[in-house]
Amino acid sequence: MSGISSVINELTSSPYFGAGISAAAFWVGVKLNRKLRTPLCNPLVIAVVLVAGVLLIFHIPYDSYDVGGTVIDMFLAPATACLAVAVYAKKQILKEYWLPVLAGCAAGSAASMGSVYLMCRLFGLNENLTASLLPKSVTTPIAVSIAGTSGGTPSITVAAVIFTGILGSIFAPLLIRVFRVSDPVAAGLAIGASSHAVGTSKAVEIGEVEGAMSGLAIGICGLITVLLSGILC
Repeated sequence: MSGISSVINELTSSPYFGAGISAAAFWVGVKLNRKLRTPLCNPLVIAVVLVAGVLLIFHIPYDSYDVGGTVIDMFLAPATACLAVAVYAKKQILKEYWLPVLAGCAAGSAASMGSVYLMCRLFGLNENLTASLLPKSVTTPIAVSIAGTSGGTPSITVAAVIFTGILGSIFAPLLIRVFRVSDPVAAGLAIGASSHAVGTSKAVEIGEVEGAMSGLAIGICGLITVLLSGILC
């Protein structure tokens, strides 16, 4: 038994374990999403549930799983570059709609942070939680930096960012239909401004223009959120 335990410990301590199980869980999520054809069956949510289940059932320490995060981080830069390429491909649209793009991102960031600030005040949350939740609609690196410098707790911020992104990915297509948003530029900006990179992955599925504009909104809204956080925090 000790030999089997040592093999399992050696396997789970490898960085390829965390990366491999994450990729496999997400693959299962994508397959289920395509088969069931419902936005509620989100691949990211399924992957989180599957990975958490495996760790709990087999009593695998989270720290052992998290070692694989260093491998996954290697793909963040290429993924970001892909978004930049998509934005560059639609540079003519950006030149034509630069003012609506800036106004839309500013309105989206203000609405997100303003609503969070008012809700925190309404429910009597302390300054720490308020600072942690304010940047929930921007991408994780920016949100964590804002929370850290504003007196928030980065771990709470990460959870809020992930939850917001998942909600945006699930409900964005439905809301676009309900509110009859026919302009792909408006749809893309709305998704990127409210649900950052996770929402952008859904915007790419909706359309090429939507994906490019959503990717652009991530960067612009990140800058605006940094400025607004100095006022609210």
